[in-house]
Amino acid sequence: MAENNFKLQLSQVIAVLDDLGEDTSVPRNIRRGAADAKKLLLTENDAMDVRVASAIFILDELANDPNIPLHGRTLIWNILNQLETLKE
Repeated sequence: MAENNFKLQLSQVIAVLDDLGEDTSVPRNIRRGAADAKKLLLTENDAMDVRVASAIFILDELANDPNIPLHGRTLIWNILNQLETLKE
């Protein structure tokens, strides 16, 4: 049951990262960072906790970018919140 919940949460995070990566109202560097975080999460060579921590690092940097619109920052904060729960 816990494994299914984990996979569901991860797929939701990936879907939001896809949306953010395709949002043309968000600066290109933010879209690129969302794609990089998604790629890290989907790379199966590393342990999941390492992948999640790496994605959190990237997204935290993006959330602090002064050029990101408010809706993009809110999406990133929501993703970060979900990733923090996955990390535990």
